[in-house]
Amino acid sequence: MSNSADSPGAGSMGSAPEPATEPARRGPRVPPMRVLTVAVFALAGLIFFTSFDTAKGTDIRQDGSLLKLSDLIQERSRKNKGLDESNATLRGHVDALAESDDGRTEAEDRRLGGLEESAGTRGLTGDAVTVTLNDAPPNATAKLPGYPEPQPDYLVIHQQDLQAVVNALWQGGAKGIKVMDQRLISTSAVRCVGNTLILQGRVYSPPYKITAVGDPDRLKQALADSRAIQTYMVYVNVYGLGWQVTDEGTVTLPGYAGTVDLHYAKPVG
Repeated sequence: MSNSADSPGAGSMGSAPEPATEPARRGPRVPPMRVLTVAVFALAGLIFFTSFDTAKGTDIRQDGSLLKLSDLIQERSRKNKGLDESNATLRGHVDALAESDDGRTEAEDRRLGGLEESAGTRGLTGDAVTVTLNDAPPNATAKLPGYPEPQPDYLVIHQQDLQAVVNALWQGGAKGIKVMDQRLISTSAVRCVGNTLILQGRVYSPPYKITAVGDPDRLKQALADSRAIQTYMVYVNVYGLGWQVTDEGTVTLPGYAGTVDLHYAKPVG
């Protein structure tokens, strides 16, 4: 019986088993921070290589997308101007050939000339008035008491300002109108994008000049009577927007030199 007391695992009921020992490790333990550091440096190297491969020797720290877009717009505007001038030259040659011997009667020539004048494709000479609009100085402040300090939107010429002048001149009996160096016709649209004017495929910056041929007194009275221009004059007096009306004497407006084809939507199918 004494042999049973000495047998393995048969010890007294009050004794506890010995704790198991931790198994031996098979390699050195790497601290987690070292692993994280290596990962960060590897990611940084990947970023540097990607930037180098993308840059191809150029400076990618400067965002030149807006500049490139501006250059593209200006280039397209210059191209459109050249095409307009070329079109005007060819149209002049065609008119000269047609007038040489086309078999038309004098009555038909007069009728055709009247249609061209009404359409704005023929030059127009007469007394003229020019209206000049310009942005206010960027550091402008309210000149009169009771008005808030200007927001950037208050200091620039807007599309409705140009449209108000053009509409008032038409109402004043203008026989023809030129905006900057382009003649307006019935399909012309005066549009502004940001602080630039886009007219018939070309881009302009202020100051904007609008010249109208007609009775100078009637033209200036129509400008004074326009409610929209009266509102604009408040900003002229308070914030310094540019406004000038001048008598030009006798001038010749150029004929419209662009295409007269109408573009419109068509149903599908």
